[in-house]
Amino acid sequence: MTAAIVAYGVAACAFALLAIQLMRGWRGGLPAGLLLAAVVASGLWATANSVFSYLRVDWIGQLAWVLDVARQACWLGFMVVLLQPLGGRKSSWPVVGATLVVLAECASIVSAGFGLTFGEFGNGVRLGSFLAGAVFGLVLVEQVYRGTPGEFRWGLKPLCLAVGATNVFELYFFADGMLFGRLDADLWSVRGAASALSLPLIAVSAGRIPSWTLKIAVSRVMVFHSTALALSGMYLIVIAAVGYYVRYVGGDWGRALQLVLLFGGVLSLGVLLFSGAQRARLRVFLNKHLFPYRYDYRLEWLRFTQALSDAGGTLDLGQSVIKALSDLVESSGGAMWLKDAAGRFTPHARLNQSSIDAVEEEDSVFCRFLDEREWVISLEEYRIRPGHYGGLVLPSWLSMIPDAWLILPLKSAGTLVGFVVLNTPRTPFDIDWEVLDLLKTAQRQAASYLARMQAAEALLEARKFDSFNRMTAFVVHDLKNLVAQLSLVLRNAERHKDNPEFQADVLATVAHVEGRMRALMLQLQEKRSIDPPRRVDVAHHLAAICLANRHRRPSVELEGEPAAAEVMAHPERLERILGHLVQNALDATPDSGRVSARVEPARDGLVRIVVEDTGCGMTKDFMRERLFRPFHTSKSGGMGIGVFEAQQYLNELGGAIVFESEPGRGTRVTVTLPAVTRDSQARAESGILAHGS
Repeated sequence: MTAAIVAYGVAACAFALLAIQLMRGWRGGLPAGLLLAAVVASGLWATANSVFSYLRVDWIGQLAWVLDVARQACWLGFMVVLLQPLGGRKSSWPVVGATLVVLAECASIVSAGFGLTFGEFGNGVRLGSFLAGAVFGLVLVEQVYRGTPGEFRWGLKPLCLAVGATNVFELYFFADGMLFGRLDADLWSVRGAASALSLPLIAVSAGRIPSWTLKIAVSRVMVFHSTALALSGMYLIVIAAVGYYVRYVGGDWGRALQLVLLFGGVLSLGVLLFSGAQRARLRVFLNKHLFPYRYDYRLEWLRFTQALSDAGGTLDLGQSVIKALSDLVESSGGAMWLKDAAGRFTPHARLNQSSIDAVEEEDSVFCRFLDEREWVISLEEYRIRPGHYGGLVLPSWLSMIPDAWLILPLKSAGTLVGFVVLNTPRTPFDIDWEVLDLLKTAQRQAASYLARMQAAEALLEARKFDSFNRMTAFVVHDLKNLVAQLSLVLRNAERHKDNPEFQADVLATVAHVEGRMRALMLQLQEKRSIDPPRRVDVAHHLAAICLANRHRRPSVELEGEPAAAEVMAHPERLERILGHLVQNALDATPDSGRVSARVEPARDGLVRIVVEDTGCGMTKDFMRERLFRPFHTSKSGGMGIGVFEAQQYLNELGGAIVFESEPGRGTRVTVTLPAVTRDSQARAESGILAHGS
């Protein structure tokens, strides 16, 4: 009775799970409704028998017999409905036969319920009615299978096998009961488990035949793992049985031989479970014999996309593409060629394949074939039927790859990005239209990823060159100003070369220019600022700029007393920015004009530097549209990057620059910078430390 409780309980759970799956996928068809009713009735029958085995209450046993009749009636009705489109509609014998069987079973159950057992005769009638139901069920299975056209039997085959096997068990069970006058307790205890074993086959047929209006899907992953688990269990049972036999016939060595055999069996099982080739063979076998299509496309596409998006871990993008493509056809790996900047296809990545340095030209016959046809080339088929590929001549370096099997082109936006050579599969693998379509779709997806990778690399390289060119332009602009200072010294040298003060001034100017040029070269080489920001006295630097331009016409007037006004900045860069503003004012102002500069006392936490001139001025349109854009200038010999650099640097410091100008009336430039406070200095120093760490 313990075995009966467990067996019927497990069967009840199995029927319940299948019933839930069928209810979720039911779309209202009659065959699907009868199948659902049969599964529900079978689950209730198994539940009643499990409870009866535990409680031993008579009325629960009678309920189990009633549910048994309902279960068989639903299964017979389901088979009759399947038989009707196949010719059963022309005669009424299936309906009449099923009805008579069910009525006989009901009569025997009702008479027993009222105490009319009629002795052995009544028991025989009762068992005989159920025996007739089993026989009639086998007849219906045979009629359904034989009446189905051969091309459509693939979907019904699992169902006929399941229902037929269940009826064979029922036939043996009730025939044995009629022969001996009572039901066999052992057969009765495993009856529920025998019925539950047929459920996977029924679920497979329900998923294969959409005309039942059931939309259910059997997970390939679950089938794979369930099959692997079942095979592992059967293997261990065989090993245990052999070990049991060896123990009792091996004499004194029996127990030792049993332990060695069990250890070897478990070790062999581990090798098989972790073998990629064995797993591949099992997957191919299940996909070929249990499913209408070879692939679960949703799962395959999710896995393929995940493999590409996870690139950058243990595998780079190229290796991830190879692995994703090879997993579709159970291949162990391969190699990839991508087009380089010179238009040649060079090796880019490889996975589980030896290194090869073959280079293929873009205009070769092989590459033109891949680009124009976009075919997946099977080297096995090419060796057997080379004419199928229209006179294609494969490159000689392919013979250096002994495991080469498939060649996949990688095309994105109509351009051949590269190609992949895959290794031979772990298990025999047929290439049919389904595999070719999946590989073509996958290679397009992979090619788009690779094309974006190449575009991103090219963009990054272009940005690096752009950054270097921009820094070079800034340096050239500064050099232009330094050359202008030296030119001014040379122009005045003829008149003032004997003046000791002028000689000292020349030496100071040359030293200053040499230091600035050295600092600029260092900045260009290191691509960064040559010193960290620190406290800078703006008034001091502005005074030095005015002093350096004292020989210019007009001269720069420093207004007001140069009171200390400190900000956090790079001294060299800030002086260069202010020097650009003063230089622009001098260039825009005639000799009779006026240029002035001043530092306003700090207020509201801000320091303001004002440079004014009475030069030609600028229009509002120019200031709005072109002033702050690089390489736009109103001067004939200017480069147009001084104002752009000033704005970029002042923004970095948290400051601002404002231009006020009118044509013919001059320009006023106001530079605003945060004044140094304890808090601002602490923030700046912490930022420097964080950047350095």
